Amino acid sequence: MTHILLIEDDDGTANEIVLELADGGYGVTHRHLAKDALEIARNCAIDLMIVDRQLPDGEGLDLIAQLRRDGCRTPALVLSALGSLDDRVRGLRAGGDDYLPKPFALIELVARVEALLRRPNETRDTRLLIGPLDLDLLAGSASRAGRPLGLLPRELKLLEYFVRRPGRIVTRSMLLQDVWGYTFEPNSNVVDVHLGRLRRKVDAEGENQLIRNVRGQGYVFDAS
Repeated sequence: MTHILLIEDDDGTANEIVLELADGGYGVTHRHLAKDALEIARNCAIDLMIVDRQLPDGEGLDLIAQLRRDGCRTPALVLSALGSLDDRVRGLRAGGDDYLPKPFALIELVARVEALLRRPNETRDTRLLIGPLDLDLLAGSASRAGRPLGLLPRELKLLEYFVRRPGRIVTRSMLLQDVWGYTFEPNSNVVDVHLGRLRRKVDAEGENQLIRNVRGQGYVFDAS
């Protein structure tokens, strides 16, 4: 059975969500407080988290950010009455995988849960070694052949995405959805800008190019 951790302090909202998910065959553990949910989430034995932003003992985004620093990659759906663009972007940057403003229809919540659970399963290793690269996700650092890369958090997440998919075509849409958490394609060059910065840090002069363009398709990571 798929196990979901719900962190929501409003009993009415929580009961509705629990009943709807139970009807769909999901197992749900409900907690009111961030501190009570932290240890459950840290063991990463759950398949998905649904996290309200405004909790009695703190900000739900702080809980997600802490779990990401601890190396927990469990998908997180953020719920909040704060639904502006800035709020949604902040939620995604904190480590949320999707953001659903309140009020919402339960059928949409279930659809978003299903979409997050359909994403490819990835190993939860926090140390990734491939070719000349060494990624330490807990420490938030990366190096190439012993040379520190000095990556920003988004750049590290982007590189991790490629490292977990060696030899596979990665499209711009995949990156926008899985790295930035966008369910729509913004009219911007955010992928190109971040990839350009990342590649300049990863590939020093004279080194083999690890992330290559595949014309008309996307990008591919090759550490061979």
